Amino acid sequence: MAKAYWISAYHSVSDTDKLAAYAKLAGPAIEAGGGKFLARGSAVKAYEAGVLQRTVIIEFPSVEAAEKAHDSPGYQAALKALSGGCVRDLRIVEGV
Repeated sequence: MAKAYWISAYHSVSDTDKLAAYAKLAGPAIEAGGGKFLARGSAVKAYEAGVLQRTVIIEFPSVEAAEKAHDSPGYQAALKALSGGCVRDLRIVEGV
């Protein structure tokens, strides 16, 4: 079974307090779902479009585990805390 990765790109952050509240709840929920943080922070170098946005990469044992973590009550509470605090997109990508 292939591993899966959450890739989250933050296009803008308008409320750092909401982001902090999200992070406090999201980290434990993600780890409880089998997620392992591989990278988290602003890009140190950007090519192509040149956007140095915050990016987070989290590894999961499978796509199913990644989806289950996202849909868990703990992560949903984190998303509620973040609501309106940023513009981002989150993708689940299957490993090769």
